[in-house]
Amino acid sequence: MGKAGGRVDFEWVYNDQPHTSRRKEILAKYPQIKSLMGPDPQLKWVVSGMVLTQLLACYLVRDLSWKWVIFWAYAFGGCINHSLTLAIHDISHNVAFGNKLAKWNRWFAMWANLPIGVPYSASFKKYHIDHHRYLGGDQLDVDIPTDAEGWFFCTPARKVLWLFLQPLFYALRPLVVNPKPVGQMEIQNAVVQLTADAIIYYFWGIKPIVYLVAGSILCMGLHPISGHFIAEHYMFMKGHETYSYYGPLNWITFNVGYHMEHHDFPSIPGSKLPLVKQIAAEYYDCLPQHTSWSRVLWDFVFDDSIGPYARIKREYKLSKQE
Repeated sequence: MGKAGGRVDFEWVYNDQPHTSRRKEILAKYPQIKSLMGPDPQLKWVVSGMVLTQLLACYLVRDLSWKWVIFWAYAFGGCINHSLTLAIHDISHNVAFGNKLAKWNRWFAMWANLPIGVPYSASFKKYHIDHHRYLGGDQLDVDIPTDAEGWFFCTPARKVLWLFLQPLFYALRPLVVNPKPVGQMEIQNAVVQLTADAIIYYFWGIKPIVYLVAGSILCMGLHPISGHFIAEHYMFMKGHETYSYYGPLNWITFNVGYHMEHHDFPSIPGSKLPLVKQIAAEYYDCLPQHTSWSRVLWDFVFDDSIGPYARIKREYKLSKQE
């Protein structure tokens, strides 16, 4: 499986995450950034168009041969589904309808979830808040791989396998690292999703279901768009735990590449994050950034110093229940 090497533990630090202090400093210097906070009125229309596109695709693939179902799942449908997971990421910060209509955001996330094929949005919301609040937090931030992942996936071949299995690890890791009780919204999410799947199956058969689910799995695994999973927080330069990417793939990923800006200002919708960088350019231009998500994947696989262990971790002085 290749020669093992590189890190044998996470990068443990004893300071706070940098986003809190930078947010305060930027807002003190540029208070106009507050005007960017709030809902994005275009988001609901963009997301709805993507959901309806996938519904049309389900109709079109119903009679294709299996090889073409899988091809279009990877080349087209999976790209839309991955983009929809990033729309759900944006919606989890209440930027579709605003904080005053929080439940509307939760229900709209379920609508965005439909083409993904499996219930996702409600659980993502629950854990993603912890990722922002306790970035790098041991037993709190489930975005960080487990010790078992860091120990085993340490060679190029194993890291390729780990990338391919990313959807599985993202789904199961929270249940191991920081399990939480199933809530009402998650039950509703599952009921809505399974009902939609059943309707599609009833009218068009199994191939559209495979098209949706296979696309989600394939394009959240070993795919250029999935480079953002690694690019965002893996430590490519010592001491830096969040990185931005300003390239063209932001056009189809709701600007998730503007990740330093997003962690500094999570209540600003992705569509407006380029304005944050434009206004406060001196705070971001000097920080390490990625220029290619494909290059990120290549370096992750073949650089011994980068792997699942290449994450910054810290202890937070609170119990898991808090």
